[in-house]
Amino acid sequence: MTMEQQAADLRGEGEALNELLETLAPEDWMRATPFKDWTVNTVMQHLHQGDWMKVLTMKDSDAYLAAATSRRAARERNDGSSGLEEHGFEVKEGSALREQWYAYFQEMCDLMAASDAKRRVKWAGPDMSIRMAATARQMETWAHGQDIYDLLRRPRIHTDRIKNIAVLGVKTYGWTFANRGEEVPGPQPYVRLTAPSGVLWDWGDLDDCNKVEGSALEFCQVVTQGRNIADVNLTVIGTPATKWMSIAQCFAGPVNDPPAPGHRAWEVV
Repeated sequence: MTMEQQAADLRGEGEALNELLETLAPEDWMRATPFKDWTVNTVMQHLHQGDWMKVLTMKDSDAYLAAATSRRAARERNDGSSGLEEHGFEVKEGSALREQWYAYFQEMCDLMAASDAKRRVKWAGPDMSIRMAATARQMETWAHGQDIYDLLRRPRIHTDRIKNIAVLGVKTYGWTFANRGEEVPGPQPYVRLTAPSGVLWDWGDLDDCNKVEGSALEFCQVVTQGRNIADVNLTVIGTPATKWMSIAQCFAGPVNDPPAPGHRAWEVV
């Protein structure tokens, strides 16, 4: 896949989310989503901050490192600030937040589309390639978009763009355990998924004793922790696969647990 296509997949997720946000009433922005009871405002402020930081690191790595240092200090103080205000970051709400987020989101996509996919940029933890950065931002945009769709019980059109998220989910098998300080329980499970279009995707060597099979949508919902494995219809066989799907985490940062069984069990089409 070219970097232009990777950026186009990311842009497509943002465009779909923006269309949803345009339909919200002012009071909807204060409603709590099923993700940690974050309001829609909080979800979108989180996404905007990530996109703002990604734009910053692509344009000026030194400025990014200074902002990241301020953000870490603010988290340690736990005083409610982002630590980024002194670096030009603003926090808005409601429709003004949507406009603010979408402008930076589009700039981020433009920068990524024009970049070498292998270019390395600074980020929390190890540096990452532009390609991985685009995949990570698509995952975040898609997953947090699901938080809002779930709140509103709105139908969502799923596309084969989610293959990028599925790939990230597969690649973070080992990371899920390493992040928890646990040993990897066995070889990478075989993964075979049905895309929204009906196309079959698979990864790894066929192993009927250690595998995950089923809907690509449900797999992505599990690895992004939008669903508990108990609430989807994936076929999971073998100890490594079972342990993985019970705690899968395809995103960086501290250990997070999936929602409790039944907490987000409704079907979203």
